Amino acid sequence: MKASDLFIKALENEGVEYIFGVPGEENLDFVESLRKSSKIKLILNRHEQGAGFMAATYGRITGKAGVCLATLGPGATNFATPAAYADLGGFPLIMITGQKPINKSKQGQFQIVDIVQLFDPVCKLSKQIVNGNLIPSLVREAFRLAEEEKPGAVLLELPEDIAEEETDTPVIPPHPRFYAIGCDEVLTKAAEKIKYAKNPLVLIGAGANRRNIRRTISNFIGHLKIPFFVTQMGKGVVDESSEFFLGTAALSDKDYLHDYIKHADLIINIGHDVIEKPPFFMEHGGPEVIHINYKSAKVDQIYFPQTEVVGHIGLSLDRLMDLINEPTSYSLDSFLKVKKNVNEKIHAGSDSDVFPMKPQRVVSDIRNIMGYHDIIALDNGVYKIWFARNYPAFQPNTVLLDNALATMGAGLPSAMMAAMLFPNRKVMAICGDGGFMMNSQELETAVRLGLNLVVLVLNDSSYGMIRWKQSGAGFPDWGLEYKNPDFIQYANSYGATGHRIKSAEDFFLVTNEAFKSKGVHLIDVPVDYSENVKYLITDLINHKYEDGFIHPDDQAKIKNNQMNILKKQMI
Repeated sequence: MKASDLFIKALENEGVEYIFGVPGEENLDFVESLRKSSKIKLILNRHEQGAGFMAATYGRITGKAGVCLATLGPGATNFATPAAYADLGGFPLIMITGQKPINKSKQGQFQIVDIVQLFDPVCKLSKQIVNGNLIPSLVREAFRLAEEEKPGAVLLELPEDIAEEETDTPVIPPHPRFYAIGCDEVLTKAAEKIKYAKNPLVLIGAGANRRNIRRTISNFIGHLKIPFFVTQMGKGVVDESSEFFLGTAALSDKDYLHDYIKHADLIINIGHDVIEKPPFFMEHGGPEVIHINYKSAKVDQIYFPQTEVVGHIGLSLDRLMDLINEPTSYSLDSFLKVKKNVNEKIHAGSDSDVFPMKPQRVVSDIRNIMGYHDIIALDNGVYKIWFARNYPAFQPNTVLLDNALATMGAGLPSAMMAAMLFPNRKVMAICGDGGFMMNSQELETAVRLGLNLVVLVLNDSSYGMIRWKQSGAGFPDWGLEYKNPDFIQYANSYGATGHRIKSAEDFFLVTNEAFKSKGVHLIDVPVDYSENVKYLITDLINHKYEDGFIHPDDQAKIKNNQMNILKKQMI
């Protein structure tokens, strides 16, 4: 059979359902082989970046590697950002790119870039296929590497002449993956620390957001009755309506929930990955940390756990519960006090009728519209912090945000993928006007696929977050404002339905109706970010830590450096 036919059979063997991409002439043999497949569907995108983000999100949600396709040169280089997105975020992704013939070529160096070498720093494997007989082993290895902990990106380059070779090599069946757990010595040590802690606290990070361990983590928290908080990418792993939920560490320090983090004497860190902004800063003399993850900790000045449990997270937690074989009874008085204060503070302004709308009101209305299993996918901007802090997630992968690469332009494709996988759920893409325009052409793809999707564009006619940082750094307000297209006409031109919000009262009604009427809807929402400084800097600086966790005499010392710390930690 032709090598390209074998490649498709190898992908079918891995259970691939979709290939997202923008093919070129160097992929034509591959595309023809794909046409004959009854198991894999080609999703034609309008830009390779959109294809890569959709494939990475497929991997993120399902745990199975998503697959995307591009041609050589400029097509392949457009995969660079999705590759970094998958690499940092821990999303399994397979990128297939074309290339000119490698045995004989009559086009010199036209369009030729060393893609394999270019992608090597952001991939777990970057490989050119030089012989059709190697396809089964390379595809099997690609999926193994992409999906095993920590998941990430793999690139396979298929040259034109290799794609048309004849081969009879059989495919290689996938095999299950098994992970070891920490040794009894370290597990016993961790169990003793948990048993004798007075104020333990669980942190749930991105590495815990895996399908096979979520129930175990919930059981661990419920069984031991330990309060927990989450990183931005750990949202939803455990139901955040839980009585033990403290909040989301959207900032690294000085936020209201850090009152209790400083009060804790032990932090059980489940699945935190340092690719995320630190949810807290470790200090010598502060709370001890138990690191529980598939891989050992990356130690630096702000993260140096005293105990490390390395191996399968779920199995390690099961073993810990066995070792803590007696009921625990931690005092929750301080936790409940801080939790009450956190909820009061972060929801201030959520009922404001001011227009343009305050982000708190936007978050509150969306939370009331979206159901238990419904999904929001956020692009990157200051609104991400508001959603991380103010929007409780009740199920895993119902808040899709990126706090690793934190790239603009991923929100819409991510939401499209979620809408494809869950056609009976409400799905909303939440974008700033700047981020939306980076991949807005995928609206056509969403319409063509017949998706049910609401796209929320938070409009301030500028790169608002950078403009805000510019102000915070003391620079003049310059160079970051622009004019947008008429988003209503823009959406309509693609076959979507556009809406413009004219008052805070309209927002809930318009958004709710958009979901009811199905199809692709874009909602243009003027938003007021003018109070970001007040709510995310000034109020936090003036906040006095509850219950005397920090002595009043130290408040003046803290204030001297808080302003700069808070400004630097905003993403």
